[in-house]
Amino acid sequence: MANAESNEEFVRRFFEEVWNRRNEAAIGQMLSADCVAYGLPDPDAVLRGPDEFRVLHATFCGAFPDLHITVADVIASGDRVAARWQATGTHLGDHLGFPATGKRVALDGATIGIVRQGRIVEAWNMM
Repeated sequence: MANAESNEEFVRRFFEEVWNRRNEAAIGQMLSADCVAYGLPDPDAVLRGPDEFRVLHATFCGAFPDLHITVADVIASGDRVAARWQATGTHLGDHLGFPATGKRVALDGATIGIVRQGRIVEAWNMM
């Protein structure tokens, strides 16, 4: 039970530190060196390692400087954690490869991850 509870807390902290506080250093601290993330930024994408995740992070934080993720639910069992979340932000940067629209957006999503030894080793993302 303690492992599941600590992993639930860890995943909540990941969203807060990495996305809401834009703490890029947390990416290297919270993702394993060989982590794999599926479904970011599109359903067929695969990110490997913290460096590839940093590129995605910079792109989205640049495009949506007020990006905020609200974690609605977290369920943990052993080393597996599922989180349901909503991202909101205003498209103010040209980082997505097209001009900023100035429009406010909201995106619902879920992430299922595996946490081992205090780091995310694998994650599946649906938006």
